[in-house]
Amino acid sequence: MRPDDWHLTGDIDAFLARAGGFLRSRPDLHTMALTVTETLRTGGPEAYGAGAPLLGYLEEAGEVRAAFHRGRRGLLSPTVLTPEQAGALAARLAGLGHVLPGVSAEQHTAAAFAEAWRRRTGATPVLRAQRVRLYRLGTPAPPDPHPEGRARAVGERDHERLVRWCRAFAADVREDFPADAGAWSGTRFAAKRFTFWQTPDGTPVSMAGATPAVAGHVRVDPVYTPAPLRGRGYAGAVTAAVGRAALAAGARTVVLFADPANPTSTALYQRIGYDPVAEFTVYDFT
Repeated sequence: MRPDDWHLTGDIDAFLARAGGFLRSRPDLHTMALTVTETLRTGGPEAYGAGAPLLGYLEEAGEVRAAFHRGRRGLLSPTVLTPEQAGALAARLAGLGHVLPGVSAEQHTAAAFAEAWRRRTGATPVLRAQRVRLYRLGTPAPPDPHPEGRARAVGERDHERLVRWCRAFAADVREDFPADAGAWSGTRFAAKRFTFWQTPDGTPVSMAGATPAVAGHVRVDPVYTPAPLRGRGYAGAVTAAVGRAALAAGARTVVLFADPANPTSTALYQRIGYDPVAEFTVYDFT
């Protein structure tokens, strides 16, 4: 294989040995790749809930310039690519006979790869209506309004409520969630640390999760408040608390994704110190 080319592998250790430094160079933009590869490194494909991993990196002039992984649903998830890099990746994957259900990436990268894949395979890319915007925590600010109550870590006694709220969150964002409560360990939520915001009488009213720290970075996900309790500042309070706790524990970068079509959540996150970084989209291939 030529040195200046896309290198594909299923070996997570070999991938990180070559591409790990590149991923750590922009932990905000590479948040998904960092958390996915850490899950694969520590728990293997079973912990990620996927089949054999497919990973790759682009080497140019002896340096790694881009990378990709295949997500839980088989979607290709590359880092930011130029149209030329996207075309080379599409040619490489198509030439090896890979079949992809779609691509999830920064919006210009996703569009470039979708077009390159169409040219190579004849598949029709269909843009999903829902976009997500990536935010990075700059200077933390207290939520306004600031509801009464406090944040507390979720414990074993909260498991039933936690699973119920994660299932409701998944339904809100049209994400699959197993009907069997015993399948919790195979979900993307299981490895996260959760925090509740509770009222002065001890009643949980909102929650926020956070990924384990990797490369000095933490992603806040998910944030959920039951519908009857929304609009009271609970989500802002618990999100702010989780971000402050991550920084206090040594994280250098704290990020989250939000729906840019939801003015309430986008305004909320910016009020508590989150700055927009990039927008991400998904194309399905039919």
